[in-house]
Amino acid sequence: MNVVIAGGHGQIALRLARVLAARGDTVLSLIRNPDHGDDVRGSGAGPVVCDLERASVDELADHLTGADAVVFAAGAGPGSGKARKDTVDRAASVLLAEAAERAGVPRFVQISAMGADSDPSPGLEEVWGAYLKAKGEAEDDLRARALDWVILRPGRLTDDAGTGMVRLGEPMLGRGEVTRDDTALVVAGLLAAPGVTRRTLELLNGDVPVSEAVAAL
Repeated sequence: MNVVIAGGHGQIALRLARVLAARGDTVLSLIRNPDHGDDVRGSGAGPVVCDLERASVDELADHLTGADAVVFAAGAGPGSGKARKDTVDRAASVLLAEAAERAGVPRFVQISAMGADSDPSPGLEEVWGAYLKAKGEAEDDLRARALDWVILRPGRLTDDAGTGMVRLGEPMLGRGEVTRDDTALVVAGLLAAPGVTRRTLELLNGDVPVSEAVAAL
């Protein structure tokens, strides 16, 4: 399988590239900063410099040509303000989906966030609210497209070592944590599960092996 990962220097993206490369997939990772190229190569992926906040849909579609699937793993990251939550977490996902359609890439896995479909609660921190709003609007855009999409909403992400054991299912699973290692394993599993399509899923660490959790869908 040929896979393109947007946000290729992110913590989940680097883990995902290692998993995909280890099973023999070909991976290209889109990065904004050329200085991150060595890290991406170390993960087993080929770096492609493409700023998703500046690229045109035609430019991005060129990078996706020949891919079997794309993964949106980009995010504005900690310390960014409301404006970049919109330009990265929403607009970049919309751009990638449009480019995937134009390039004829069928499969699209979007890494979103729990709470993306919820109305902001009173007292919610402003930037966090903007983040959830951006993620929710990106989800809505993807659902309206003819792509073979899957939306994955991990719980609170941790850097603990992966366990390979998860809870994976339709909303609402409840609140909890999941490791970035296990999130990457689940994304890899979803990419290889064509029968799981046009689904919104939530993910927490749990007691079911990743392969069984994906197969159960």
